[in-house]
Amino acid sequence: MVDRMRSGRPQRRAGGFTYIGLLIAVAVIAAGSAAALGAGANLQRRDNEAELLAIGREFRHALQAYADATPVGQPDAPRELTELLRDPRHLGVRRHLRRIYPDPLTGKSEWGIERSPDGRIRGIHSLSRTAPFRNTGFPPGMEGFEQAERHDQWVFALTPSPRATPPRALPLAGG
Repeated sequence: MVDRMRSGRPQRRAGGFTYIGLLIAVAVIAAGSAAALGAGANLQRRDNEAELLAIGREFRHALQAYADATPVGQPDAPRELTELLRDPRHLGVRRHLRRIYPDPLTGKSEWGIERSPDGRIRGIHSLSRTAPFRNTGFPPGMEGFEQAERHDQWVFALTPSPRATPPRALPLAGG
């Protein structure tokens, strides 16, 4: 009480500043946490996108392997993705793909399928309609992805194999 009488003010004012300082510290920590979570979510989306590219390449290689292993007179593309797991055109077990990978963007084993006019699988794509992070620097054969606005526009299609050039006729001797 003696201190109160000398200054004429209560001693509780310092406690109010501590409370305000604590509220500011909590707000700064919350803002930092929100920024870290946002960065973590973006990093996860980039990882999922990279995984989608790797899985898409696997599907494309499987479609190419299916086409390359086509017996004479048989169709060179499957009707269903399961035909890549066990090729029905051969007597023995012939696999072009180990398993139907889940879409890393949707978490489901369901894929969008691009079909040729005869109903055969030409390519696959994600069903995710999210905007891609990556828009440059794609591997060979995927350069068209640079113009895509959504992941479902990244179609991993069978690339036509280069055809052998026909032999040229040799010039006749003497003429």
